[in-house]
Amino acid sequence: MQNDSLKSYLSLHFIVFIWGFTAILGALITINSDAIVWYRMLMAGVFLGAFIVFKKKSFRVSTTVFLKLLFVGLLIALHWITFFHAIHVSNVSITLSVFSLGAFFAALLEPLFYGRKVLWYEVLFGLVIMAGLALIMKVEVGYYEGIVYALISILLGVLFTLMNGKLIHKHDPSVLSFYELMAGAFFVTIYFWSQNIFTAAFFDLSLSNWLLLLLLASVCTAYAFTVSVKIMEKLSPYTVMLTTNLEPVYGIFLAYFILGGKEKMSFSFYIGAFMIVLTVLLNGVVKHKMNSKK
Repeated sequence: MQNDSLKSYLSLHFIVFIWGFTAILGALITINSDAIVWYRMLMAGVFLGAFIVFKKKSFRVSTTVFLKLLFVGLLIALHWITFFHAIHVSNVSITLSVFSLGAFFAALLEPLFYGRKVLWYEVLFGLVIMAGLALIMKVEVGYYEGIVYALISILLGVLFTLMNGKLIHKHDPSVLSFYELMAGAFFVTIYFWSQNIFTAAFFDLSLSNWLLLLLLASVCTAYAFTVSVKIMEKLSPYTVMLTTNLEPVYGIFLAYFILGGKEKMSFSFYIGAFMIVLTVLLNGVVKHKMNSKK
């Protein structure tokens, strides 16, 4: 049993490492951010659909749930479009440092979704996180546009995560994700169709872009999702949440060594990023202690 938990914990770190690598792929793929999202969602949806068929699961959901999944799929598409656009107009380090604000935004919005009180220490940590972000924005003013898009992206990400939090308890995660991914691809397809974007040039990608997109859709999306769900059978939600907060650390570390010059930021940037990540981790530790007392 202990070996199973250790194996699951190592698998979780590997998945978080993969999620951190997603931003690197976004920087390496040379097509537009909305095109990346269309390919990613469509290909990942196909992979998940094949997985559901292989596992002989049912695709059936109620009409009400289906409509909710359509909306969540739209949020996911917009989240990823703004995420990859933030990377393209700034860099991986800037985008992922802002993404550390996700836990703070979730702490503020969660009471509205689940009817609980706002906790004082979450507000305190939020102020420290905002100070870290202010420091980043002050010294990296040239990346202002990327910071704004990253903020929009993480807000959208928190919204669809909270909505999924209510749906996940009554439905199979892989089925929900299949509909959400295909819904997102559908909405982007409608937009592309209306703008006459689907041309021969749109599908004329280099071999490297095709390979990177395949890696992004299969390993970083479909595979990472299914494994992360399985891990929840062995590890507590607290452990999963705390470890997931290390995604910006892995991503910034990988970007520094893989992408080189563009990712080498000022010393003040790393101080601000460290303040944000450390505060997010402390938030998880405090929550764990508070829950233990209860």
